[in-house]
Amino acid sequence: MMRHIRTRAAIAAAAALIAAGTITAGVSTASPEAKSTKPTTAEIAGLFDGWRAALATGDPEIVADRYASDAVLLPTLSPEIRTDRAGIVDYMTSFLAKKPVASKVQTVIKVLDNNEAIDTGLYEFQLTDPDTGVVSTVEARYTFEYEKQDGHWLIENHHSSLLPAAS
Repeated sequence: MMRHIRTRAAIAAAAALIAAGTITAGVSTASPEAKSTKPTTAEIAGLFDGWRAALATGDPEIVADRYASDAVLLPTLSPEIRTDRAGIVDYMTSFLAKKPVASKVQTVIKVLDNNEAIDTGLYEFQLTDPDTGVVSTVEARYTFEYEKQDGHWLIENHHSSLLPAAS
């Protein structure tokens, strides 16, 4: 009788271990996002290059595609906060008429987790006056908050303001 109880106990223990292993395996494969790794700072820096390339197309719709549907844009050359795609396209239409060429001067990137990162720093734009053709340089501060949505990095929040004169 004792031998029979030990055998049953061993079978029950083995079944419990198998069940626990199955549950653990299910948890580890349940969420593909959970398995993704944090992006590198170089990957996040490359998102600016994509945004700059979108500017170079001159198409405000292509630029707006870089932003999340609920993105907030605090633009450099407008006092109006843009909180939807139509507002971003509107701003970009007038901004792109100046043929902006953007370049970073200084950047600080913080990777928050697998799906969020912040790129902040200083950049400058070469802008061409559409009426006169005169080229000027605008120095500005920027913050891009990126969020990975459906496997794509999008701008969730973009703040840009003119760089104040040194005091």
